[in-house]
Amino acid sequence: MASDLCIGLIGGSGLGEGLAANERGTPLFVETPFGKPSGPVIETSWAGLRVLVLQRHGPGHVYPPSRVPYRANIFALKQLGCTHVLASGAVGSLRDEFRPQDLVIPSQIIDRTTRRENTFFEKAAVHVEMAEPFCSVLRKLLIEA
Repeated sequence: MASDLCIGLIGGSGLGEGLAANERGTPLFVETPFGKPSGPVIETSWAGLRVLVLQRHGPGHVYPPSRVPYRANIFALKQLGCTHVLASGAVGSLRDEFRPQDLVIPSQIIDRTTRRENTFFEKAAVHVEMAEPFCSVLRKLLIEA
C-alpha cells in the first residue's frame, strides 16, 4: 500500500466508544471552517497504516444525529491527511433478510437526517450527485475482504 494512504474511521456510539477505548493513539484537537469536530481525532496505526479514529456522536454521545458536526468531522480528517473514510452506523433496513448486528456494505442510502446543512456547498451553485454515494473501488475492496 502507498505510504500516503490514511484511513479515517468514524464510529457510531458503540463502535466509536469501543475504538476510542482500545486505541493508544495520540488525540489531535482540530479547528475547521465548520467549527470543531465531534471530538478529538485519535491518531494511531494498524499494520503500519496510519489510522484516524473519530467518534461521530462525540465522547459520551453528546450529539444527536441532527446535531453531529459532520462537515467539521470530514474536514478535520481531510485536513489531517485522511485519504479514505470508513464510517459505521446502526441503521434500519427495508429488507427483512438484514437482521440486527449484520454487517452490510451499502451501495445506496436514504438519508433521513434532518435540520442540518445538506452539503459543504450551501453558498455555491453546486449540485451534489448522490446516484453513487460511495466509492466503488473502496466498496469492492471491503466486499472482497
